[in-house]
Amino acid sequence: MTEEALELLLHRDATLTEARLKDYYEEDEDIKVLLDSERYSLFAGGKRVRPVLALEFCKLFGGREEAALPFACGLEMIHTASLIHDDLPCMDNDDLRRGKPTNHKVFGETMALLAGDSLLIGAFEAVASNPEVTPEIAARAAAYLASCTGRYGMVGGQVMDLQGEHRKLTLDELLKLHSMKTGALINASCVLGALAAGVSPDSKAMQDTVTYAEKIGLAFQILDDLLDKIGNVEELGKNVGMDEAREKNTFLSFFSPDEAKEYIDRLTEEALVAIRPYPGSDALCSFTLWLSKRTK
Repeated sequence: MTEEALELLLHRDATLTEARLKDYYEEDEDIKVLLDSERYSLFAGGKRVRPVLALEFCKLFGGREEAALPFACGLEMIHTASLIHDDLPCMDNDDLRRGKPTNHKVFGETMALLAGDSLLIGAFEAVASNPEVTPEIAARAAAYLASCTGRYGMVGGQVMDLQGEHRKLTLDELLKLHSMKTGALINASCVLGALAAGVSPDSKAMQDTVTYAEKIGLAFQILDDLLDKIGNVEELGKNVGMDEAREKNTFLSFFSPDEAKEYIDRLTEEALVAIRPYPGSDALCSFTLWLSKRTK
């Protein structure tokens, strides 16, 4: 797939997701501030990686994108909720997100907390009430998403991250942390897309989906560490910011920038091996390569 075609695909998937997300909001003057707070962060832009994965995995296995859209919306709601909560003073205490004031800077800490809570709950409502799949598939998807979001998934990973601020983690601990904090929701994105297409949980196709998700989720986080600490992939191999980077629990605590980039390339290839044999995988393969080469 050409770069231009991929950009069109990503724009299309993001546009479809955002249009559907708006359907989950009805105006209510009594809770206007809550709705405004949620939408402020939900429609603040971003790569929409998780909805794209859900939609493209559904299409990879012959499903209809309409069946995956409620799942894609739920995934993006959870991701947005996690960002709102991460930015709070009690967590990362960030002032900016995607070049704009963070939610609590605009709406206050209390409303930001409630907006994140509401988005989390709304996500499961969207997934469990998906009218385009059977009740059994919707229930299975909601349960899987819950397992990837809660104590043994995203939330648990965040706890490990907070605890890691006070001590140096081992590589195994760091791998577990990121498989939960970042990887679990990426895993859910791929699996929910496959479920929307009717893929059996016990099938080879689902096993390949999980393998892909695990590899690309880890590669995604390693590249995030590189971009956060080095600033740009063109700086790999230089010593920009390395002293600071090695003092924190990132993959740069264990790998040089060049070693980390080689690890990303290896994980990306392993992810591609899992899905390349399936007919119609060109779009997903191109997206996978794009993820591994992103610069922000």
